[in-house]
Amino acid sequence: MPPSRRSMIIGGVAAAAGVAAVGVGAVVIVPALGFTSAGIAAGSTAASMMYASALASGGGVAAGSTVAVLQSVGAAGAAASTYAAAGAAAGAAGCVGSEISSRL
Repeated sequence: MPPSRRSMIIGGVAAAAGVAAVGVGAVVIVPALGFTSAGIAAGSTAASMMYASALASGGGVAAGSTVAVLQSVGAAGAAASTYAAAGAAAGAAGCVGSEISSRL
């Protein structure tokens, strides 16, 4: 059965919210944790995360780890593909949630 107009609207709103959330996270939350364009801020939550990550991996931060990804976002901001993926995931979740609620 094709999606209803209502679920498509809710999906679009959810997609926009997902994109906005990623944008806020990249611009506000990530630097507030201490992941900055100048590197990891001393004494920050990011520094604690980096310390724990380095201990867990034997002395270095593993490429692709949460700390490495957050530092990349802090240094350069989120890529356009990140916004697109977040929006698509939020939109899909919104459509599924709308369909489920309409059947209850």
